[in-house]
Amino acid sequence: MPDTYDVLIIGAGPGGYVTAIRSAQLGFKTAVVDREHLGGICLNWGCIPTKALLRSAEIFHYFQHPGDYGLTAEKVGFDVGAIVKRSRGVSAKLNGGVGMLLKKNKVDVIWGEATVDSVAKGNQPGQVTVKDSARAEPPKGAKGAGTYQAKHIIVATGARPRALPGIEPDKKLIWTYYEAMVPETMPKSLLVMGSGAIGIEFASFYRTMGAEVTVVEVLPQILPVEDSEIAAMARKRFEKQGIKILTGAKVTKVEKGTGSITATIEGGDGKTQQITAEKMISAVGVVGNVENLGLEKLGVKTDRGCVVTDGLGRTNVPGLYAIGDVAGPPMLAHKAEHEGVICIETIKGLHTHPMDKGKIPGCTYCQPQIASVGLTEAKAKEQGFQVKVGRFPFAGNGKAIALGEPDGMIKTVFDAKTGQLLGAHMVGAEVTELIQGYVVAMNLESTEEELMHTVFPHPTLSEMMHESVLDAYGKVIHT
Repeated sequence: MPDTYDVLIIGAGPGGYVTAIRSAQLGFKTAVVDREHLGGICLNWGCIPTKALLRSAEIFHYFQHPGDYGLTAEKVGFDVGAIVKRSRGVSAKLNGGVGMLLKKNKVDVIWGEATVDSVAKGNQPGQVTVKDSARAEPPKGAKGAGTYQAKHIIVATGARPRALPGIEPDKKLIWTYYEAMVPETMPKSLLVMGSGAIGIEFASFYRTMGAEVTVVEVLPQILPVEDSEIAAMARKRFEKQGIKILTGAKVTKVEKGTGSITATIEGGDGKTQQITAEKMISAVGVVGNVENLGLEKLGVKTDRGCVVTDGLGRTNVPGLYAIGDVAGPPMLAHKAEHEGVICIETIKGLHTHPMDKGKIPGCTYCQPQIASVGLTEAKAKEQGFQVKVGRFPFAGNGKAIALGEPDGMIKTVFDAKTGQLLGAHMVGAEVTELIQGYVVAMNLESTEEELMHTVFPHPTLSEMMHESVLDAYGKVIHT
């Protein structure tokens, strides 16, 4: 008789394992299936290890400018192997932590590749077949290949790097984020195709470590989802650091040589140029992992490589759900986690509502950092809002000056009629830690009056958040 669960989740990334824990808290007998690593791409090959790499680069940057802080440092260098080892160690530690959390909450871990054979009908549970996985050793105590049954099946299989025809990554000269995170040596030159968060973070890391970096973006601005004013400020900083940026351009051809690639770049004017680099990173987005799960056979509706859901995680097939990257953009770990909680609480019968994707913050951890939530100024105007816009520069903030970080800006966008905060956009030091203040404000439907009457501690970077609101209404103090 197959093991039977109330809830079986396919994928143990941020969405999957958080959903599993919340499921167990709600009293469901729960299992989670994975084929490679607990914590998924984010914890093992994405969000977390890249932050460890970027932290090493940040410290190396400060070592190179000790005089700015009244310090001296000689013979500053780095060991790329040690940098990578630290990054992998951080991931390994958190990977083990996920295993402990699942065990603590009595969630069964099943190791292997899952296929959905059927979904629940009446009193008959759905069925999932798990085959042996050769990708990684199973965690201690994990169950293996076999047939499992569940009343509710949740697909949380994440996404993988998108590959462009003719420019497919080969793991040697053309990298994805996998290879970019574990370089054996530091390349002297690098071409990055794509200027979203992944591309820009790697461009920032490798440039700080000394590589000559060129970024190619097909759209007119880098960081295409960000406010254009913020993206323009970030671009100036990147170019000042020595990063070469080509926008409105595309890679049309890549020729591989011995130890290098030569890319043909076509500009918006039709003119071409060739750029040679030791390595190339393809960072042109991701695509959902919808294949080989049995979804086609079940008639599950998909759109552009992602499973279509109703906002509560339910697919068009009763008893089958999808969350996280595989359920569509924004493809962010924190979105996946919250989406999973909404899904499982809906299954439990609790009062839930679809997530407002307009209130999901986005962060890019380059130097300088970038963070945002809600509508850009342009999008707000496109949607018909009359807006009030506030801006406050880092140069007007005492804490920023004391940190030696005077470059940056915080921008807020309000509905002029109601005072509703429509969006907030930041570039500068530690803004990824500041953005949540505005996220909370938007979720609480705070108006400009409430934000103005909020006391912000001094001296902190957060005071700029207050000043930006004041500026939108002609009340700014420190500019």
